[in-house]
Amino acid sequence: MRASATRRKRSATASMTGRAAVRPTVRPVARAGVALLTTAAVLSVSGCFSSSDSPSRQGPSRGGKSPHAKPRVVWNTSPDSLASLGDSITRGFDACSVLSDCPEVSWSTGKEVNSLAQRLRSTTRSWNFAKTGAVMDDLPAQVTAAVARKPQLVTVMIGANDACRASVSDMTSPEEFRTTFTSALTKLRRELPKTQVYVASVPDLKRLWSEGRKNVLGKQIWKLGICPSMLKDSDALDAASMDRRRQVAQRVKSYNKVLKDVCGRDELCRYDPAVHNYRFTTRELSKWDWFHPSKAGQQRLAAMAYRRISAP
Repeated sequence: MRASATRRKRSATASMTGRAAVRPTVRPVARAGVALLTTAAVLSVSGCFSSSDSPSRQGPSRGGKSPHAKPRVVWNTSPDSLASLGDSITRGFDACSVLSDCPEVSWSTGKEVNSLAQRLRSTTRSWNFAKTGAVMDDLPAQVTAAVARKPQLVTVMIGANDACRASVSDMTSPEEFRTTFTSALTKLRRELPKTQVYVASVPDLKRLWSEGRKNVLGKQIWKLGICPSMLKDSDALDAASMDRRRQVAQRVKSYNKVLKDVCGRDELCRYDPAVHNYRFTTRELSKWDWFHPSKAGQQRLAAMAYRRISAP
């Protein structure tokens, strides 16, 4: 009955207007526009826009890293070539005979000890550009020599002679030490951008004095001029002598801080505090001067370096 009444109402309306009543229609174009806007909103929310579609909305990639982040540098634990820079320690001074170099037993490149080059079985070529008596100011020239060989790894052990001067006042200042080391490492990196660098800390000279002074012969050799700022009057324990040795030890710590800081800014440089922290025994010191490493000491240095360099 209700449906019949509705049909009568529609018939009356049609007769009054003179045309059939029709429902209003939505234009297809408008409906398509709504669909497009709706689709775009869904895609935007779901993250389906590519970076080219909406670069301004492209946020950090998964993990919080920018899609343009610099790739992580991977340290090569198997370099095929090695160049060594430094001073008398790397030249094997007093390890084979008195007051003489013996590079054959060098911790870095020696062939008569289990050196770093031998432990790194991948290393087929090595060069020793270290020089007995070298100070930090000599490092840039050694870098120049190494650059010509294009090694994959460069080792640096230098700084002991900057503290081992005639007197405390003659020691290289930490500022000069920093400037020269920064310049040398910058030159190396500019010429060899992919070469890795291992920087050993300066040994604890006061520890070497403390251990070596137990030997009478060694103290006689010291009088020939080996590290006078630390070893002069080796038996003297008065306040002035102890303060002098303390200043030398403090300067070595300052040098090591410089080496660590400057090396730390280079992604392909590894600083090693192990050398300074190691307590060398009498057996590991030269039987001629009780200050430089013996063959056993050289092997200990090689083990330290290998542990740092071969770490992933």
